[in-house]
Amino acid sequence: MTPAPHILIADDHPLFREAMAHVIAMELPGSTLTEADSLASTLAAIAAHPQLDLILLDLNMPGMAGLEGLRQVRRQAPEVAVVMISAEEDKQLVLQSIQEGATGFITKSSPRERMRQALIQVLAGNIYLPPDIIRGTPSAAGPAPQTTRIPEEALQSLTERQRRVLERMALGESNKQIAYQLNITETTVKTHVSAILGKLGVNNRVQAVIAAGEQLTESNRKDR
Repeated sequence: MTPAPHILIADDHPLFREAMAHVIAMELPGSTLTEADSLASTLAAIAAHPQLDLILLDLNMPGMAGLEGLRQVRRQAPEVAVVMISAEEDKQLVLQSIQEGATGFITKSSPRERMRQALIQVLAGNIYLPPDIIRGTPSAAGPAPQTTRIPEEALQSLTERQRRVLERMALGESNKQIAYQLNITETTVKTHVSAILGKLGVNNRVQAVIAAGEQLTESNRKDR
């Protein structure tokens, strides 16, 4: 049996920390929780608890200075999964967070089921991306900034199965989940992902999903 994780909730709003603790207690019973309310107390908690499995890191709490706080946390805890927590719904911010070493991004408006999915996926060693933002769905925060569009011919070069895999990636699913949904093996999924990255000319699945997300949505509308 996998041991219950030790999770650090770093957020300066006590009510949000309480809400996250409740979600974790319900979905991951037995978990050990540590709390922090600033970057300084987060770094102190990391030093005091080297056995941490996951850090939920608020983007805007005192001391963070944007993604600089994430960089400091990654330097101090390079082996610990870090999920960014933010009220902002910005596709470019999601991409930058992942590029700076975050393993996931959760918006504070996410429903409980979405948060549960994110926690489980990241603790399983996968990256979690908020599907609504990645697909370019408009939000109360306004439209996401434009990202570099992948040439249409590159998307057209994908096989039907590769396209289905990319669509599942855009939903934030892990390789294991994609394998289950498409009734193929994880090894086959990995092979498809590698081929997708090569055809789209990107370095990782996050770049592929963010750059292709809106185009996939547009193309799906045309297909209907």
